[in-house]
Amino acid sequence: MRTVKATAAVVTATLAAAAASVAAGRLASNAALKAPPGRPLPTEPRLTVHATAAGRIALTRDLATLRPGTYGLGGDGSHAVVGAVLGTETHSADTVVRRLERVTHGTLKPGDKVWLTPNLHVGDPASALGLDHTDIDVPGELGPLPAWFVPGVRTTWVIAVHGLGTTRELPLNVMEFLYHHGFPVLALAYRGDPGAPHPRDGLNHLGETEWRDLDAAIHHAVDSGARQVVLHGWSTGATMALRAAAHSELRDRVSGLILDSPVLSWETTLRALASARRTPGALLPLAVRAAQGRTGLHGRRPTTDTATNTAADTSAGTAAGTPDRHRPMAPTLIIHGPDDRVAPWAHSRRLADAHPNRVALHTVRDAPHGAMWNADPKGYEEALRRFLTPLM
Repeated sequence: MRTVKATAAVVTATLAAAAASVAAGRLASNAALKAPPGRPLPTEPRLTVHATAAGRIALTRDLATLRPGTYGLGGDGSHAVVGAVLGTETHSADTVVRRLERVTHGTLKPGDKVWLTPNLHVGDPASALGLDHTDIDVPGELGPLPAWFVPGVRTTWVIAVHGLGTTRELPLNVMEFLYHHGFPVLALAYRGDPGAPHPRDGLNHLGETEWRDLDAAIHHAVDSGARQVVLHGWSTGATMALRAAAHSELRDRVSGLILDSPVLSWETTLRALASARRTPGALLPLAVRAAQGRTGLHGRRPTTDTATNTAADTSAGTAAGTPDRHRPMAPTLIIHGPDDRVAPWAHSRRLADAHPNRVALHTVRDAPHGAMWNADPKGYEEALRRFLTPLM
């Protein structure tokens, strides 16, 4: 009897431990699968406002606040823009003083909790930049997808799609540049974004299903007169661009890809986000398996395989993922850097090294995920100019 009871106790304990592990893995996977648009990623620290003055703001001293460049400063009910670190300003040992460019809305006061964000602008192209635009709905697989359309004189459109932790306000960073070079721009909100349909399972699939919303935007652009499109994606938006370039029925209309901080390995990105939430290392494989089970990602080829096939051979592919080797690949510009903690730069570097005739890599240092423009706007836009000039 004692043996039976002991065995039952062991089995019960084992099942309980297994259930706890599954639950822990599921919770850890939420770092990526339920990352809300417009909220900071786990890799971005919460900062405290210590003081403000005319054109100055003192923030918690951190590697993040020492980054070069220009960033949005998000808060609960506030948004501002901060510029360069002011090294000559008087400050305490635990603070950093940066230039306070403007307060977009709300107020900033000592004690407020804030975070740095790539989203420099708040609003739409008209309110943020003074650009005429049209609010449109792109017919999508799950329902209407809100989008901004800024007209231009060229017949090549740029379709811009944001990624993790940001919204369609992110493409406003480069909207003026594209407008002044004559490109019509379509900035898309996709499933899970504010105003867009919710995914059926409520989860972010890291671009693996969301790409079909980008495909819908390509169809809309072509139906509206675009002869060619350039897909400009950030983070998982870059993943969407790669998928669309490989699988869209209109892939022959994709004349170029611009991939900012591309997520080329969803497993690595999920591990990074879960780890940033202080998930114990032993639970990270469980987080990956939980994500696989919840989203079906295990049934997909790794994004790096898609990227390699796309870059090496084609901008085309069948629904099954078999590349059409008779179709030339669209030129690709990757903008990425070694300080990205979410999507490792090494994947981008290997892809560019493997296909130097088709894939160009512009490296930006001291930039977090999805913020390559923020760290070096002039260099970023010059890379865009060089890449886009032959596609005009």
